[in-house]
Amino acid sequence: MNKTIANYLTGGLSKTSKMPGFSYGLPAGKAPWVPALAKTNNLDIPEHYGCKVGGKLQAVKGSTCAACYATKGMYYFKTVKLAQLRRANSIYNDRWADAMAFLINSKRSKYFRWHDSGDIVAMWHLQKIVEVCKLTPTVKHWLPTREAKLIVDYENTFGAFPENLTIRLSATKVDANPPTAWALTSTVHKDNMPVDHKCPAPTQGGECKDCRACWSDKVKNVSYHIH
Repeated sequence: MNKTIANYLTGGLSKTSKMPGFSYGLPAGKAPWVPALAKTNNLDIPEHYGCKVGGKLQAVKGSTCAACYATKGMYYFKTVKLAQLRRANSIYNDRWADAMAFLINSKRSKYFRWHDSGDIVAMWHLQKIVEVCKLTPTVKHWLPTREAKLIVDYENTFGAFPENLTIRLSATKVDANPPTAWALTSTVHKDNMPVDHKCPAPTQGGECKDCRACWSDKVKNVSYHIH
């Protein structure tokens, strides 16, 4: 394995400006642009793409996905969409977990964020993510998701997740209480008071700075201001 091969097998990592490390983004929402972009660039159309729960929530007024940040701004650029499409195809590769672990370890960063756009697409995808976490034991992983059934089913079937993986179940409505199906959660506040830990990024130029609450299993809920 080398970086050229690893990037080819995974579609490469993302470096979001606000984060203390690297991340990995897939097509978000319903991602209706995938088939046309794949066809014009001679790429395969993934069997699964976009967000399962999040794609449905996009049409729900007052949901946290109704104005998804990952479907606008920089995420709307063709280069970004192409990278997401390549990654969506790459997760089917048998060598994906090894290649992802190689890239993450090569960055020598202590923190990694899964899915700055997109979400878990299936149980086998979640199992591969867990394998990556096991192969990167010195890295703290944060996985935000709205796929409650998948993470609960995984734990019931395979047991506890790796200690270096913090999974946060995201609330589906703005100003709603934290979800109850999972111990660690995140919410979005607009008019109501934030619950537990208030994300400081809006007062820090949109950056995490020295905050690592999202990765901490000691912080029950992280509340983000709507954006």
